[in-house]
Amino acid sequence: MLPGTLSPTTVLLLLADGRAPVGGNVNSGGLEPALQGGMSPTEVRRFLVARLRTSAAVEAGVAVVTRHAVDAAAGAALTLRIDEIEDHWAARTPGPAQRDASRLLARGYLRLARNLWPSTVLDDLDTRTPRPSRGLVVGAIAALARIPAIDTARLVLYEEAQAIVAAFLKLHPTDPATGSRWALEACAHLEPLIAELSALTDPADIPATGGPQTELWAEAHASAPERLFRA
Repeated sequence: MLPGTLSPTTVLLLLADGRAPVGGNVNSGGLEPALQGGMSPTEVRRFLVARLRTSAAVEAGVAVVTRHAVDAAAGAALTLRIDEIEDHWAARTPGPAQRDASRLLARGYLRLARNLWPSTVLDDLDTRTPRPSRGLVVGAIAALARIPAIDTARLVLYEEAQAIVAAFLKLHPTDPATGSRWALEACAHLEPLIAELSALTDPADIPATGGPQTELWAEAHASAPERLFRA
């Protein structure tokens, strides 16, 4: 089955579905590291927005730029462009723990996508060393499935918001409807940023909005003796 035979909306819904086997169940969007690092549970709503504005925005920018690159290039030219995009992602994601978390999620997306539709682009990404980032893989899938750039950016931010909310419900049980409201409020708050992200085509323009404190929390969490999530 090829992405082109499906509605882009159908593929988008599949990728945004928390039941899809993409590894989101082992990722808290940085929430568990933050809580272990001393952040109060009462700060989760502010953390949610901050996370979307920083590391998730970087991943979303990578996804949009990758989508454009897959549309515009092929063969050796595409390989060089992907190398450039990954270099820009790595420069904006300096911590090994957060890089590993992104690559773990990317592996889940690749496994899902390659099982649903064969593609030389996805095959090439699966053989990359080091493994590709989440944004790179999502962007490639979006290009193959004809998902619009603005929905590609929304997908990455929405997935991050849902990972944080789902993790909070496990770590500090509350009304699931409350968590859904937080996710929607955060995504609505970021809508102007989504419009900006969707216009990106140059890797140099990917947001450089890192979060030093979240990087430190992630590094400490990676070696924590007790943890529910990988990241």
